[in-house]
Amino acid sequence: MLKTFSRIVLKLIGWKTEIELPKEKKFILIGAPHTSNWDLPIGLLCFWSAPLRLTWVAKKQLFVGPFNIFFRALGGIPVDRSIRTGFIDQIAQQFDEHDEMVFGLTPEGTRSRTDYWKTGFYYIALKAKVPICLAYVDFPDRTIGFGKMIWPSGNIDKDFKLIENFYQGKRGKHPENQGPVRIKKR
Repeated sequence: MLKTFSRIVLKLIGWKTEIELPKEKKFILIGAPHTSNWDLPIGLLCFWSAPLRLTWVAKKQLFVGPFNIFFRALGGIPVDRSIRTGFIDQIAQQFDEHDEMVFGLTPEGTRSRTDYWKTGFYYIALKAKVPICLAYVDFPDRTIGFGKMIWPSGNIDKDFKLIENFYQGKRGKHPENQGPVRIKKR
């Protein structure tokens, strides 16, 4: 029922979906560009229109009052972004403990412009030995989708070039908030 409802709502608001269902039962789904509060509801509708269950994280401040129950029911996990304690290991362990798991996040980490993407998703994929599914929102075309899979090779520069090529031409609702697809050199 949720699948049908989501497809109808997306169609009513003028959005097209491009979904290529992966054969893998465990993967990380990254969504970009992330420039607006609208990315989450449109992204969830897209995901719900496919027969998969998404697990995702968001800042703990969103999980208050009735939203706590609602977001958790939708697969949300609250995180305290001020504490840096083994997040990669925790999520990789979750992959080990489940037969099926789709973990979604936005590598930009914020709706504001950033000069670099966060790389945690990449290292989670390496540690958990799962692929990365590339998802996108393209506001000018009113298209949202996912399906291209990348298995991380351990060569982050080479893999990020593939990711950068995929997101070329995709535009968020507020393109001025959209930063480049690149990583900070250490």
